[in-house]
Amino acid sequence: MAGKKTRMERVLDRLEKQYGTPKKPRPSNPYEMVLYRNTGYPQSDVNCTRGFQALREQIGLSPAEILKAPREKLIAAARAGGIVPELRAQRLREIAARVEREFGGNLHGVLKKSVKEAKKILKGFPTLGEPGAEKILLLTMTAPVAAVPSNCVHVLPRLGFGHEYKNYAATYKSAQEAILAELPQTCEAQTRAFLLFKKHGETLCKSARPKCGECPVSDECKYFAAANGR
Repeated sequence: MAGKKTRMERVLDRLEKQYGTPKKPRPSNPYEMVLYRNTGYPQSDVNCTRGFQALREQIGLSPAEILKAPREKLIAAARAGGIVPELRAQRLREIAARVEREFGGNLHGVLKKSVKEAKKILKGFPTLGEPGAEKILLLTMTAPVAAVPSNCVHVLPRLGFGHEYKNYAATYKSAQEAILAELPQTCEAQTRAFLLFKKHGETLCKSARPKCGECPVSDECKYFAAANGR
């Protein structure tokens, strides 16, 4: 007989009923995920997807293709992803050069290292902090780290999983500790939670002006209760 589900597991079941079974995003290999993050600004799935597609179609994704591309052509491709294309083109070159020089053209070897060492290496790339490095390790099925969606970290404390602090890093850590306490430490369970909390934060539980009236788990929400004097 299966054990009793935790409150987080029950909340995730309800979110999955609302949004459907989550699908892992593309790209799903570490090198391309680093590129993807740097192809859009302001960073969003829309901007990064546009920038990544333009890079793939106009330049190519391999380190060799990026390094041999003329600067103006790389900048032109970067424009599809939003503002400051010159800076992002420079970062793409830096990423390609480091991967070519230090990792023989791909990052798969990084994933064979310890989680601590792999995170340190990934955080050495432009714009990648702790949340981004953990996302890569989780979504590549490398390690069952309790990654929290960086743009939706508010969702968990609103639902009573951890606490929201003025300091982002403290809120992230608190949410992460709640995940570790509530969910199995498997890539499957952690990935499901990451994707569902991200979907909820981007769809209904927005950081500003959340759509509480449409939320399937408002009865579990501390934010909703406080807003309604409960």
